[in-house]
Amino acid sequence: MNGYQCWALPDIPIVRPGDDLVKILCRSMAKARMKFLTGDVLVVAQKIISKAEGRWIRLSQVEPSEQARDLAAATDRDPRLVEVILRESNEVVLASRAALVMEHRTGVVCANAGVDHSNTVEGSEGEDTVVLLPDDSDRSAREIRDGIREHADAEVGVIVADTHGRPFRRGVAGVAIGTAGIAPLLDRRGQRDLFGRRLEVTIVAQADEAAAAASLLMGQTAEGRPAVLIRGLEFEKGEVGAHALFRTKDEDLFRGGGRR
Repeated sequence: MNGYQCWALPDIPIVRPGDDLVKILCRSMAKARMKFLTGDVLVVAQKIISKAEGRWIRLSQVEPSEQARDLAAATDRDPRLVEVILRESNEVVLASRAALVMEHRTGVVCANAGVDHSNTVEGSEGEDTVVLLPDDSDRSAREIRDGIREHADAEVGVIVADTHGRPFRRGVAGVAIGTAGIAPLLDRRGQRDLFGRRLEVTIVAQADEAAAAASLLMGQTAEGRPAVLIRGLEFEKGEVGAHALFRTKDEDLFRGGGRR
């Protein structure tokens, strides 16, 4: 592979519950005078998928539980927000004033279980509204992939992307929380390096790297570029789903896993 190209899809409108994302994406491609081609990778921001799927809630309609009130007091947070986060989570991984790190119901570990205030809805309602992660981001990716196959007669890989912080590095970066048609991981163990040494631990997070590349174009604030097309990327196909990227608790070195 000598290179690949990335384009942010133009003129994607504010997405609302029930919107047909495949039609919106295909319309955007037509405005750019482009067509989906077999071998493309489409990276779609989680936020517009959640909106289309109606995955948002108004905090004014949330009644906090005692557990939420206690955790909110300990971490200096809105108890209604904490209640929503708890509902979306399997487990509290870390709770402090600096961060509330949770294991989401799908297994991904991230801040606030992915519950987000930013870029929710227009006007004053935005302060009262939070967006949740999709119920099943792998399923969402498959539905977009299948829809593009039907509308554009092209076999593309689809990545549902979010931005996460890293435990030992500042700043956020794009990661894959849903995939279809692209293998999330490339297992390079057993292969040889330039000098013939056998690789023993190298597993490449292929989908995360593509999501990070797309995230540079998407931006994090008011850019309004929630979908990016990657063309020319030589990628390994697969249907495992992004859940393969998530370490189980037994494997997670920072939650006590891997100890001997």
